[in-house]
Amino acid sequence: MSAIKVGVLGAKGRMGSEACRAVSGAGDLELVASLDLGDSLDQLISSGAQVIVDFTHPDSVMGNLEFALKNGISVVVGTTGFDDAKLNQIKSWLASQPKAGALIAPNFGLGAVLMMQFAAKASKYFESVEIVELHHPNKADAPSGTAARTAEMINEARASVKKEAMPDATSSSLDGARGALIGDVHVHSVRLRGLVAHQEVILGDLGETLTIRHDSIDRSGFMPGVLLGIRKVLSHPGLTFGLEHFMDLN
Repeated sequence: MSAIKVGVLGAKGRMGSEACRAVSGAGDLELVASLDLGDSLDQLISSGAQVIVDFTHPDSVMGNLEFALKNGISVVVGTTGFDDAKLNQIKSWLASQPKAGALIAPNFGLGAVLMMQFAAKASKYFESVEIVELHHPNKADAPSGTAARTAEMINEARASVKKEAMPDATSSSLDGARGALIGDVHVHSVRLRGLVAHQEVILGDLGETLTIRHDSIDRSGFMPGVLLGIRKVLSHPGLTFGLEHFMDLN
């Protein structure tokens, strides 16, 4: 079986350069394009790329995806900042390329994906839950895509068992003191030099708490998930949101 031809966008960034190394070291993949700011996307076509990995910026990712998908190139996306409007736009591009696939992954860490799954399941059994996400100060968005997706999953899980709203008697506070509110879940963002990517979900009920935490110590820890996405996206046409759909979690 021939190697999958892969292009990496944002190749000079921390995650992009790590992705280039990971793809180059995988025997079943071939790195055919490593592009960064100012490089022509036409190189994706001339190189015969079948899949692109995008680790660019929320301001540029949609243009990259439009180019790739309209040219029948599947995409694996680690860039964050996707809302329903952007996801619907991606679906419209995919509609004209029925063989192309798009994986939008809020997090590529396999441990992080499991953390999100565990937190959603646990939230059905606890009265209260809040999220604290901690990242390096160069991160562009807050809260992180992982935290936002975790909150959405928790809201869905709690709604499925008709959990009541979480108790909170706060009557006065400084702006932002209680974090951002996503559905019924408060999310707190920390930006601190020395951190990479970390998240903890704190669940509480009468007489006990449960903390589920994931720590990314080095960006290389995201690469098994990136490679899994590359290998699976060609056989999963259409839009897939979340790496968990490519993992056997049953």
